[in-house]
Amino acid sequence: MYCVSLYLLCGLLMKPTPTIVRVAAAIILRNGKILITQRHPTDQMAALWEFPGGKIEAGETPEACLQRELREELEIDARIGRKLGTSVYHYDHISIRLMAYQAFWHGSSMRLISHRDFRWIGPDQLDLYAFTPADLPFVHKLSRGELDLE
Repeated sequence: MYCVSLYLLCGLLMKPTPTIVRVAAAIILRNGKILITQRHPTDQMAALWEFPGGKIEAGETPEACLQRELREELEIDARIGRKLGTSVYHYDHISIRLMAYQAFWHGSSMRLISHRDFRWIGPDQLDLYAFTPADLPFVHKLSRGELDLE
């Protein structure tokens, strides 16, 4: 009986590790302002703000993902720079590993395909917007000047 109880207890404590979805985000700085996008009202976490990007597909690098996602979601072509960091967050519906990259875009227009809105804001304004939890570590670092984007 003791062995069965111990086995059952171990089974309850050892939950399967959830699959972590890899996601890439672009932090684009232009004229001292950072591009943020607002999630569509029909999306999970509707109306929250985020740095543009998306899920990395099988066999795709984070940089290639960002180039694809920026074209698909905003119709822009950007040059992807260095990796700025990683954030892991466990939502109720998904666990993600968010990799943020510096990106450069000098175009003049963009078109919202899958977002509700966008803004160019200063790092000191980031705290005024409600961001997705996975983006918050980057929001805090940017607003405190801990990430050099120049």
